[in-house]
Amino acid sequence: MTRASATAKLNLGLVVGPVRDDGKHEVTTVLQRLALADRVELTPSSALAVEGFEEDTLVRRALGALAEAAGVPPRWRARITKRIPVASGLGGGSSDAATALRLANATLSEPAGPDALLELARELGADVPFFLTNGPQLGAGEGAQLVPLDLPQDYFVLLLVPKGAAKASTAAVYSEFDRRAGADGYDERRAALLDALQHVRRPRDLAALPPNDLASSPLADELRVLGAFRADVSGAGPAVYGLFHHRDAAERARRNLRSRGRCWLTTPAWYG
Repeated sequence: MTRASATAKLNLGLVVGPVRDDGKHEVTTVLQRLALADRVELTPSSALAVEGFEEDTLVRRALGALAEAAGVPPRWRARITKRIPVASGLGGGSSDAATALRLANATLSEPAGPDALLELARELGADVPFFLTNGPQLGAGEGAQLVPLDLPQDYFVLLLVPKGAAKASTAAVYSEFDRRAGADGYDERRAALLDALQHVRRPRDLAALPPNDLASSPLADELRVLGAFRADVSGAGPAVYGLFHHRDAAERARRNLRSRGRCWLTTPAWYG
């Protein structure tokens, strides 16, 4: 048996542009791993099986795609232990899939190389390739064209999934974005994000990144009032995050907001 952590992610910045020729939206996003993580275990099996999380489809697809590419039967059993809130904008499903890919690939007599594995990941979803990398990344294109970033890691992250919140489908979120002509001004917002990244030296410099184009929440304002130097929605939501310089301030904010939904206190992570 092999096992590994499948970390959550934050979109520290997310600007969204027009629809591309392939039908996907152009995006520029800042991706950061978190210590909050699922657990994926992989064992040999007579047939493909995924246990522990009945709603999974992505890990099963990932293992099937790897087996097909390698020309071998998909003889793995994956067990997922969920800690990342499901459908929250924190990338749990994509992380599970990337971790299962990495573990299963290592069992092959002729493992796929890094480029081939990234290509498989791209077919599974825009977030999946990020989880095959280490450290913060700038995502471009549909979000899967990655460039490493050197960003500060010495802060605390308070995550909040509001009570009663339900994530709309990705298609619905983008449809609403298009309805309100959200892509207008993309080039300017993208330039502002890239310029802000050039000036990030300390955690508080992350506050200059533009807000999330896809989703917003009044809880972000509350987190700032409670001491967060940056607060926003991650991905398409509904998870809201606040970044804090000190753990005690993050703990106080957690106590203040625990009646508003489920909370997690975590930190940045460099590796999966």
